[in-house]
Amino acid sequence: MSRIAECFEALRAQGRTALVPYITAGDPEPGVTVELMHALVEGGADLIELGVPFSDPMADGPVIQAACERALQHHVGLRQVLDLVGAFRKRDARTPVVLMGYLNPLEAMGYGAFASAARAAGVDGVLIVDLPPEEGGELLRLLDEEALDPIFLLSPTSTEARIDSVCARARGYVYYVSLKGVTGADTLNVSQVAERLGLIRARCTLPVGVGFGIKDASTAAQVAQVADAVIVGSAVVRLVETHADQPQSIAEPLRALMQSMREAMDGAVQASDLLGESNR
Repeated sequence: MSRIAECFEALRAQGRTALVPYITAGDPEPGVTVELMHALVEGGADLIELGVPFSDPMADGPVIQAACERALQHHVGLRQVLDLVGAFRKRDARTPVVLMGYLNPLEAMGYGAFASAARAAGVDGVLIVDLPPEEGGELLRLLDEEALDPIFLLSPTSTEARIDSVCARARGYVYYVSLKGVTGADTLNVSQVAERLGLIRARCTLPVGVGFGIKDASTAAQVAQVADAVIVGSAVVRLVETHADQPQSIAEPLRALMQSMREAMDGAVQASDLLGESNR
């Protein structure tokens, strides 16, 4: 069983929803990334999505675009991101780490070299935003050989055929994009999200994480009642940006943000379970 599967199984047994924050590796500088990853876990994160800086992050809004630019100013590339994961693993062998990014850096390194290096560093899953699952071919085969989970996106416009195609190739979990648009956009409608998750769950046995539009503890708590994982990106990266000129001061507010979301999520899930209103 993969580290991601073990994580979701343990949470399911506890009746809890996974809290999955995203940060961009190297933002605002590579020297604090490992410390920030540990702060996320100490605050209550169950799994970390670690962004690979990319010059053209087409699915991301201005907040995460700026994070990529800050990291790229320090010339943070894929190999350094893997080094950061390896450094994180020296203190944490339990928390799953998923790399999130775009295909070009993997192509530049070579799929085989990437898969073996990612496994050696302690990566557990890979979410490549611009890789259609049907075109995964060789990369998916190599990820499978290294026991790395390929994670794919579903959206409000995904057809039933598309859901079937994604779920046939994904492992670990699937990532439901709750909004039409880029990260950090608009306000999500939790009732609509719950309806779509019902359709996905009818066709897929993997846990379903929900991201995009989760701005604070309140929205995290609402989504926690219907999803298997709450994925928080722009709200976390915005906090990093706020303290970008003082990188050593970021860890504590990041830890506090996670704690507030964790407490709100657990409280909401427990309340919905007591009332028999859980949709998870």
